[in-house]
Amino acid sequence: MYIEEIHSPADLKKVSRKDLQAVADEVRAAVLNRVSKHGGHVGPNLGFVEATVALHYVFDAPKDKFVFDVSHQSYPHKVLTGRAYGFTDERRFDEISGYSSPSESPEYDMFEIGHTSTSISLATGLQKARDLRGGDENIVAIIGDGSLSGGEAFEGLDMAAEIGTGIVIVVNDNEMSIAENHGGLYGNLQLLRRTAGKAECNFFRAMGLDYVYVEKGNDIESLIDAFGKVKGTRRPTVVHIHTEKGHGYGPAVENKEAFHAGGPFDLVSGKHVGGGGESYGSLLGELLRSEAKRDPLLFVVTSATPTIVGNTLSRRQEMGLQHVDVGIAEEEAVALISGAAKGGARPVWNVFSTFVQRVYDQVAQDLCINGNPAVINIHWPGVYGMNDITHIGFFDIPMLSNIPGLVYLAPTCLEELEAMELWAIAQGKMPVAIRVPGGPVVRRGRRFATDYSEVDKYLVERDGAEVALIGVGNFFGLAEEVAAEIERRTGLKATLVNPRYLTGLDAEVLEGLKSNHSLVVTMEDGSVEGGFGEKIARFYGDSDVKTLVYGIAKGLYDRYEVGRLLKDNRLTAGQIADDVCARIGR
Repeated sequence: MYIEEIHSPADLKKVSRKDLQAVADEVRAAVLNRVSKHGGHVGPNLGFVEATVALHYVFDAPKDKFVFDVSHQSYPHKVLTGRAYGFTDERRFDEISGYSSPSESPEYDMFEIGHTSTSISLATGLQKARDLRGGDENIVAIIGDGSLSGGEAFEGLDMAAEIGTGIVIVVNDNEMSIAENHGGLYGNLQLLRRTAGKAECNFFRAMGLDYVYVEKGNDIESLIDAFGKVKGTRRPTVVHIHTEKGHGYGPAVENKEAFHAGGPFDLVSGKHVGGGGESYGSLLGELLRSEAKRDPLLFVVTSATPTIVGNTLSRRQEMGLQHVDVGIAEEEAVALISGAAKGGARPVWNVFSTFVQRVYDQVAQDLCINGNPAVINIHWPGVYGMNDITHIGFFDIPMLSNIPGLVYLAPTCLEELEAMELWAIAQGKMPVAIRVPGGPVVRRGRRFATDYSEVDKYLVERDGAEVALIGVGNFFGLAEEVAAEIERRTGLKATLVNPRYLTGLDAEVLEGLKSNHSLVVTMEDGSVEGGFGEKIARFYGDSDVKTLVYGIAKGLYDRYEVGRLLKDNRLTAGQIADDVCARIGR
């Protein structure tokens, strides 16, 4: 086997050109070995195997610098830069991440990259630093798989042209994003493909960039020739390569959207193992599609992740104009829903917690200052979301709960989520965000309020004494477990509070607790610093009531195990009950 002997790109260069496809085949097999057993990004990496072999054959890493956008195409690069063990040895899968990571390989991975559209901008920084140092290394940015639609990609292209010196921007055009592409730019890419790169209308040339087109983006010889021509360029140059997403693996080619990324699957049949079943996102999608049929002014917005609410291709087609995918462009999504709400429509944007971090300014400025009644559903927040360092979703509460004019709701279960969603869509007065609960779907088997317009009014679910437990959203269940454990140990019946609102304090409820409570305990599924509990602690700061605030300590966690993380932050019912009992002397 070749890859057993390839520990660096220098080893790859020893392979004859006629044998490079065999190397590519082994790299593809290694990628498939890992993703079929471990999960990860499948189609984007399979389609970029030959390009990676050609890049490392032509350029001279680690002297030459590669920057991979969103990391969806970085697995073959890892195999060829000394990390093949993470793809061939199942015992070592967890030693590497699914993303570009200097902590794994400071020589070959320039940046921790998991969010999209950043590679060109990061590469322009390397470009500028090289020029100031008088260096001569090649700077290569790799972007594609839908990443070109993000605004920062446009800014990076603009700056590359402004700097004007040598940089190579490889645009991996596989005709896809996570699902199908959206946006006018992709119409130009289609035109360029149809004319073999010769169309007069050329987005990249219009921005002042040199341009090379490679139709056979999965042919190593064609790629080597193209990369060889631009190596050492003194001009900002785009190499536009037409690849096939999922190349070399039939099921991934036939079903590109399903094989963008996911959990383990059977390598022979292509059938995914496990998964499926109900989730808050899929059930919320059912509600939204039902409402869309009833209300022609309602439309659902996603940012390249339509299945976040179960909007498969057939469902998207059925919804027609009432489904809008802005591509990987979250800033556009916020401004769009603000404008649509102003225009009399009822937009609902669904986004993963980790990606809403990208749009703080748009939420604050374009949406909330204008007070337009759009709805934002925040999916996979807290510990039950994605767990790679670039994708953790712990920061939505500190961020969104502190934007003036935004109502941020935290339902405890499916019934409360649905009640809040229907109110938010119908109310027409204010922007509303809803924190879709994380973890398994909880049904509480009861009716909830249908009007949340009197904001910051908490719900006391159970009256007690001495200790009050405030459980935020899906952590209300944890508060119930703590209450049961305290009662079992001491006979004390604690008060249970469902705050519902994350953006303000219910002074009436909190003041009322002072009369017969000495301790208030908050629990939230997110960063404790700047979070909900600290607001409660500040309220009681000048009183005799003590507070215990539980959440996740501020940090950047990588590939954490949920149970371990909860224990490390004393977020189990037993640990919290221990602390409460110690504090009240029981």
